Amino acid sequence: MRKNRCIIHLSICSIVLVPVFYYSVFLQIEANQTVKRSFLPLLLYKQGSVIEKNVTQDTNNLTSLNNTSIRKESREFNPFPDGSFSISINFTKPDPTIYNSLPICNFSTSNKNVSFYKVPIIYRLYPFSTIENQHGVDFGGHWFPKTCQAEQRLAIIVPYRNRELHLKLFLNVMHPFLKQQQLDYTIFVINQHDHEEFNRAALFNVGYIEAMKLYSFDCFIFHDVDLFPEDLRNLYKCGDRPRHLAVAIDKNKYHLPYSTYFGGATAFSVSDLLGANGHPTVYWGWGGEDDDMFYRVVRKLKKSVIRYPDEIARYKMVRTFNHTAAKPYPDRIKILTSNYNYNLDGLNTQNYTLHNILFYKLFILINVTLPKESRKQIYTRLNIKMR
Repeated sequence: MRKNRCIIHLSICSIVLVPVFYYSVFLQIEANQTVKRSFLPLLLYKQGSVIEKNVTQDTNNLTSLNNTSIRKESREFNPFPDGSFSISINFTKPDPTIYNSLPICNFSTSNKNVSFYKVPIIYRLYPFSTIENQHGVDFGGHWFPKTCQAEQRLAIIVPYRNRELHLKLFLNVMHPFLKQQQLDYTIFVINQHDHEEFNRAALFNVGYIEAMKLYSFDCFIFHDVDLFPEDLRNLYKCGDRPRHLAVAIDKNKYHLPYSTYFGGATAFSVSDLLGANGHPTVYWGWGGEDDDMFYRVVRKLKKSVIRYPDEIARYKMVRTFNHTAAKPYPDRIKILTSNYNYNLDGLNTQNYTLHNILFYKLFILINVTLPKESRKQIYTRLNIKMR
C-alpha cells in the first residue's frame, strides 16, 4: 500500500513540477508594435445558415456579458510605410451565387514522397512591397480558392509588438503555405499599443472579437509570429476538438517539451473557443497562458487536445533580430494551480481600447491598448487567496 501511495505522489508531482521546471529553465516567449481605424460589421455570405446566425448571436451575447468593455479611440498611425493599405473597409468575399456551386476543395496528403510536402523557409528579408508582388492576395490578407469551395473560413490571429522583421518573414512563408492548402483565410495582426507587459492571450481574444465583426469565420488559428510550419501535411483546419499544431519545434529538438504543452500555434472551432470562454486575460509577460488554455480544454470543455505526429507538426523558430524575451510573470504558477473558475476570466471579461484598423495588402492590423489590473484585483476577481 505504501509503495502504491509513493507512486501516486510521484505521478502528481511530475504533472505539476515538469511544466514549472520548464518555465524556469528552458522556454522563451515572444514579446512585443503599433495601428488605425475601426470597422463595422459586414454582411456575411451564406446568410441563411442557421449555424452562422447562432455563432454570430453567441459572439454578440458573450462579448456583452459581465465586465467586457470595448472603447473606441481614433489614432492616426501607419507603422509600415512601405506596405500598401486601405483606410476604408476593403475586404473581398466570394460571390455566393458562384462559390456555392463549386466542388469542395480537397488537398491531398497521400503522396508517399514526403519531400513533396516540405515547406521552403525563406530567411531573406524583403520590403512589404516586394512580398505583396509575390503573393496575389486581396486587401486585408484575405485569399480564397477560385476553382473550388474551401471547407472552412479561417482566421489566423497573430499577437504582435515590435516584430516587423519577424512579421515580414512570417507573411512570406505563410501566404504560399495557406494557399497551397486551398484555404479561405485571413491574417490578422493584433498590435498591443502601450507600455504594459505583453499580454499574448488577451490579444488572441481581441483578434477573435474583431474578426467576427468582419466575416463569418468558423475556424481560428492562434499563431506566434516567429514560428513557421515545415510540412504541408500539417493542415490548418479545425475539427471536433482543439488541435495543438506546433508540436515539434526545432528549439525544443523537435519534441514536445511536456505532455500539457500547448504553445506556439493552436486551432479552435468557434464553438470550442466559446465553450472555453476564450483565452485567459490575466497573464502579463512570459508564461502561463498556454497551460491555462490547455486546462480550459480539459476541465471546461471536457475534451482532449489532438496533435499531428512529430514528423508532420514540425516548426522552425526564428530567434534573430535582437528580440528581447518578455519577463516571466511572477504569479503564473499561483494562478495556474489555483483551479479558478474559468467563467470568471476570458472572452466575457476582455477589456480593451480599439484605436484603429488598417487593411494592409498582406494582413489586417488591429491596434489596441489593454488596461492592466493590479495583482490584488486579479486575485479578488478570480477568488484566489493572496499569499
